[in-house]
Amino acid sequence: MRLSNLFFTTLRDDPADAEMPSHRLLLRAGYVRQLGAGIYSLLPLGFRVSKRVEQVIREELNAIGGQEMEMPVVHPADLWRESGRYFKIGPEMARFKDRADRDMVLAMTHEEVVADLLRDIVRSYRQLPFIIYHFQTKFRDEPRSRGGLIRVREFVMKDSYSCDRDEAGLDAAYWAHHRAYTRIFERLGLKAIPVSSDVGMMGGSLAHEFMFLHPAGEDVLVLCEKCDYAANRQIAPLTVAAPEAEDPLPMEEVHTPETTTIDALATFMGIPTSKTAKAVFMVTGDGRFVVAIVRGDFELNETKLTNAIKATGGMRPAQLDEILARGMQAGYGSPIGARDSVVVVDSLVAKSPNLVAGANKPGYHLKNTNVGRDYTPDVVADIANVREGDACPNCGSRVILRNGIEIGNIFKLGTDFTVPLGAEYLGEDGERHPIVMGSYGIGLGRNVACIVEAHHDEKGLVWPAEVAPYPAHLVAIGANKDPRVTEVAEQLYAAAAACGDASQVLYDDRNESPGVKFTDAELLGMPWILTVSSRSLAAGGVEVTERATGARSIQSIEQVTAFLEGRAATPA
Repeated sequence: MRLSNLFFTTLRDDPADAEMPSHRLLLRAGYVRQLGAGIYSLLPLGFRVSKRVEQVIREELNAIGGQEMEMPVVHPADLWRESGRYFKIGPEMARFKDRADRDMVLAMTHEEVVADLLRDIVRSYRQLPFIIYHFQTKFRDEPRSRGGLIRVREFVMKDSYSCDRDEAGLDAAYWAHHRAYTRIFERLGLKAIPVSSDVGMMGGSLAHEFMFLHPAGEDVLVLCEKCDYAANRQIAPLTVAAPEAEDPLPMEEVHTPETTTIDALATFMGIPTSKTAKAVFMVTGDGRFVVAIVRGDFELNETKLTNAIKATGGMRPAQLDEILARGMQAGYGSPIGARDSVVVVDSLVAKSPNLVAGANKPGYHLKNTNVGRDYTPDVVADIANVREGDACPNCGSRVILRNGIEIGNIFKLGTDFTVPLGAEYLGEDGERHPIVMGSYGIGLGRNVACIVEAHHDEKGLVWPAEVAPYPAHLVAIGANKDPRVTEVAEQLYAAAAACGDASQVLYDDRNESPGVKFTDAELLGMPWILTVSSRSLAAGGVEVTERATGARSIQSIEQVTAFLEGRAATPA
């Protein structure tokens, strides 16, 4: 590809709203352009990178027996009603009506479609097992798009589905995907950490996320310093020693002005935060008002809370009027005297005697509150976040917290979709059985962004060879002054074209200054920069620069030609 013909433009200044390096560099280098919030166009360079990532995934999925297909992006809502997810998923699902007034949805994922295909096609155990996959556009109306391609509303995902006779088959497919994902991320140049995770809207019995460690990651990971324990904090169990036993003391109301935070309360009372109880007010998507109580030295884990009460449709913070209507007071709240509420108490609070809690009265708290004596919870469960330094649930050693970006996930769905949709097979025993499914996803755009996060420098992008849009960037310098420069550059470009694919090299044939050409070459980030100039020709050939290291050497025209023709692994 001649750069003079490429549909792109570079930006000399950083975009004002781009915070992460991947967002900034992909925009600056002309790989992507934003159309709307969380909606991006991939320009030719960005499209080529995405297709290279797609090919790596395809090769590894094919290696474990995957069969590629394609499923629609628009689904009848009735299919999602059959699975029950139409009512469980909140506004992130895009719903609309077609011209016949039928309810439709834009695909967030394709479990329902797969289950529908299974009930139509699979009849006998002889047709199982198999793995199918596709690359398809998804739409999720995220409330806060951020980080360029890291969190978007429209994106392409590889989702694969294993279909088996039983749990043993699912287990084999699950771990085959686990191994395939490990190979995929290694080839993409990403260090991915598999962590146990919440099944979320997917359901099922087991899930792992593959995480790329990054300070800007929205997920918090709990990692053990000694053993191999790794989990998303959403599901990491709290392992804290029970407090020392105390006799319950009489409850006492105390005046505590200007103490609407736990820290202010602890300071005013002269006690540690571990002797306080924190009330958090939430409303579920199914309309329940929830009072969650955690100890003052911990934070509420909303995922654990959601799972503890089996909430559907998400969860949001309660409004002030909703809190007051139930007899409670923001900043001075507790379940004592509350009404029309679901009270969920953290397991550690249930074991902690004589805590200071809100009196549901501005400026007042209650000393010596005890669960069971002073209020009765509806649910007692682990609903608190693990903290840095808490004990590992596996070995008891200290855990650390790190932020991560999810770049892939795998789920054991079991029969959560095939039972409600009636996808069954006739077994060897002559009985009908539900097909057992697994679901496995990788977002292409997010992986492209994470590759940039892992491979860039102050000059620009530094693509790994496996995913680079072009193996090399050919730069002609001083062609207007030295005809030999044009002759050799065109000769090298033709060598690549003679292989049947002129795209083996990105050729900067523009009439621009050397400074502009070199700056763009470093910004665009191809693995090798091949510079033809009067100086390089006088030195014996082509100046070859490895973008990742900056190492330079003069190589013969023959050696560089062999590389462009695919006869040599590198030009140096």
